[in-house]
Amino acid sequence: MDKKEEKSITRPPVVVIMGHIDHGKSTLLDYIRKTNIVEGELGGITQHISAYEVIHSPLNSEQEKKITFIDTPGHESFSKMRERGAQIADIAVLIVSAEDGVKPQTIEAWKTITANKIPCIVAINKIDKTNANIQKTKTELAENEIYLENYGGKIPFVEISAKNGTGVDDSKRGIQATLIIKNGSLRKGMIVVVEDSVCSTNIMENFLGKIINEAAFSSPIRLIGFDKMPRIGAEFKSFKTKKEVEKYIREFDFSRSDLGDSKRSDLFPPEDGTKKIIPIILKADIAGSIEAIEKEINKIRNENAEFKIVQKGVGPISESDIKTISGGENILVIGFNVKIDKSAVELADKRGITISFFDIIYKMTEWLEGEMEKRRPRIETIETTGSSKVLKVFSHTKERQIVGGRVLKGRIVLDKIVKIMRRDFEIGRGRIVNLEKAKMKVKEVEEGTEFGMMIESKTEIVEGDVIESFNVTQK
Repeated sequence: MDKKEEKSITRPPVVVIMGHIDHGKSTLLDYIRKTNIVEGELGGITQHISAYEVIHSPLNSEQEKKITFIDTPGHESFSKMRERGAQIADIAVLIVSAEDGVKPQTIEAWKTITANKIPCIVAINKIDKTNANIQKTKTELAENEIYLENYGGKIPFVEISAKNGTGVDDSKRGIQATLIIKNGSLRKGMIVVVEDSVCSTNIMENFLGKIINEAAFSSPIRLIGFDKMPRIGAEFKSFKTKKEVEKYIREFDFSRSDLGDSKRSDLFPPEDGTKKIIPIILKADIAGSIEAIEKEINKIRNENAEFKIVQKGVGPISESDIKTISGGENILVIGFNVKIDKSAVELADKRGITISFFDIIYKMTEWLEGEMEKRRPRIETIETTGSSKVLKVFSHTKERQIVGGRVLKGRIVLDKIVKIMRRDFEIGRGRIVNLEKAKMKVKEVEEGTEFGMMIESKTEIVEGDVIESFNVTQK
């Protein structure tokens, strides 16, 4: 009997989304599917198991793959449904709100995941919210024996906003960096550390963008999946185990690097007290763009003002970026080769915040030079153009006075703001609304001429006061 030819058929992976009620499970699937499940559900709460299929394009592959997502109810009444969802899944995503932290159904979902022995990723959601506390959430997870990577355990985690997509999009492939190997080699399964930025070599590409398993010295490579943006120009080291990584980070002398400066001095340079500070929030496509833009910004100099980048980052302008600004702060928000989340647009419109986008660096520089000129403080110079002595006060009301006088120097001009001087001190200001010479209305009177004038001023004028006209120029 002939053996039938065996064929291997790839089965789409099944991903179950679990977590406490209202922690964002359906909202995450909304974003992944680009639909709006939540608005169609009663009270915005999932009450059934729902399954969805998503088409995914893997790295460096033209072939599309399918992923099946299962959305489970978070309410305590639906524990049996959650158990059934976990039983058929290949991997679980445990959603935890950064606002609320660990809740009863979070713990129950975790017990279901561990009971079914399925791999798990923790997604800390709602990081865009004002009350989000990521560190507290990680601590609460550890207190409930859910140990994350770099927090005493091996469970991978991501920080996300299911509402605006921060940390969700796979098209951006996470934080990536290009490295040159000076000596030695890198192999798949190792761990790379750049100061305090960590990345595994599980996704390693050559200069052609092809996935590779090993790279030798002098090779340019791209690593994908850093936990934070590595500093440009910093050296990297590779390790075989997490224990070696943790020991290296503990012992690393950050004072030798520019890391501390970039987090403090670069973002918050000391003000010298004499210059106006023009703050900037900068988002760009890659770290190299930020570095180049900072260099250009530092070239724009003015003796009375300076730019200060108070916040910078890679990726789209998010709602959390806009939340750091109150409407009256007059901050420049700049996006270079990036987009903006819809929620950020809505919040910016609500607060009256203008966001400027550029894709060519010299155009951005020209615009910044114009902003510097508009926003820099002006130096006022006051030049006295004429002075006259009050010889007689004819009448006065609460806001208007009629006086007679003689021009001592220069000229006095109609409709000009004037200073009222007494014993060489300015006691008030007013505006000339009528000017007469020999009972004829005139527009100005010159040195040595006697005149009558009506002044709008709340300052009472007396005989002997001096009325000075002046020009103000700004430089």
